[in-house]
Order: sequence, then structure tokens, then C-alpha cells
Amino acid sequence: MALMLTKKDLVDKMAQELNVSKKDATRYVQNVFDQMAETLAEEGTVDIKGFGKFTISERAARKGINPATKEQIDIAASKSIKFKASKGLKDSVNK
Repeated sequence: MALMLTKKDLVDKMAQELNVSKKDATRYVQNVFDQMAETLAEEGTVDIKGFGKFTISERAARKGINPATKEQIDIAASKSIKFKASKGLKDSVNK
């Protein structure tokens, strides 16, 4: 079965390793996530050395087909978040 790391797991590990309360560790972890989300919301880039880079990608408006009705529909322009793993992360996964 695949291993899964949750926000709670991050908080628990941080609290234990840094010898801080879970309340403080929760604030630290949430602050990191908030800063990342804020930067991406402003269409910035989050680059974490040794881990990877988060960027915003824009999709242009386009025509599509509704698979149920086969009618042509307009699909609005949208933005999505892309992640590119660093070489270090890729290497650690491929050991």
C-alpha cells in the first residue's frame, strides 16, 4: 500500500523534531502553505531548492464537445498550478 503524508503528519513530525507544541507546529505549517498559496494567487512562482517549482499555467478559451449531448460548448479560459520536481527530489524517488 502506498504511503500517504497528511498535514497532520507534517505537524506531528515538526512538533517532535523541533521540540515545539503541536499548536505552534500547526501555525508554522499553515503559514508555509498560506505563503505559497498567496504567491501563486498573485501569479508568482514558488521555487523550493531541492524539492521543486510551482508555477501558474494559463489555458486559453476553447471549443469543446459535451460528451452526453454531442453539442459544441465554449470552455472558458482558466489557470492551473503546475509542479516540476527538482533533480534532487527525482533522484531520491528513483533510488
